[in-house]
Amino acid sequence: MSYFAHPSAIIDDGASIGEGTKIWHFSHVCPTSVIGSNCSLGQNVFIANGVSVGNGVKIQNNVSVYEGVELEDYVFCGPSMVFTNVRTPRSAFPRNTSSDYYKTTVKRGASIGANATVVCGVTIGEWAFVAAGAVVNKDIAPYELHAGVPARRLGWVCECGATLHFSNHEAVCGECDREYAMEQDLVRKTKGSSL
Repeated sequence: MSYFAHPSAIIDDGASIGEGTKIWHFSHVCPTSVIGSNCSLGQNVFIANGVSVGNGVKIQNNVSVYEGVELEDYVFCGPSMVFTNVRTPRSAFPRNTSSDYYKTTVKRGASIGANATVVCGVTIGEWAFVAAGAVVNKDIAPYELHAGVPARRLGWVCECGATLHFSNHEAVCGECDREYAMEQDLVRKTKGSSL
């Protein structure tokens, strides 16, 4: 076995788990899920059937990643943050087939803070940052910082996580010197290394 799983973790037959990944206490990985290499799944994490988790992803304690959710490389999911996958849940009218689930995508490098909620059907862009306790109910563009209920844009962040300050549609990170440009309210990196 090229990954580590705590003895209390349940790894169903058929799950694909990459080299160097660590799965901690009381976590459950379902049979048709795919988890990349060098990931960390904290205590009491649930990975449902059909879920795709990229490389280098960190999922903190008490997070359930339901069918319909895709996490690209280097995503961070803070403690007890919540994903949903059905927009109109009813106990009396179950919606529990793949066709009922809305797709949610968290793009490369994005971070979701503790106790945030991501309503299904949204895309969180590359290297975006969702603050703790936020409720995301619409798409978030790359490098945007969102907070609040519902979440709204408060600014932009560098790939390293530092806040960016734009002047004349350009910004240089004060911590890592990566450079960015803003065009039509969208940010892109113009200089600096990436993972």
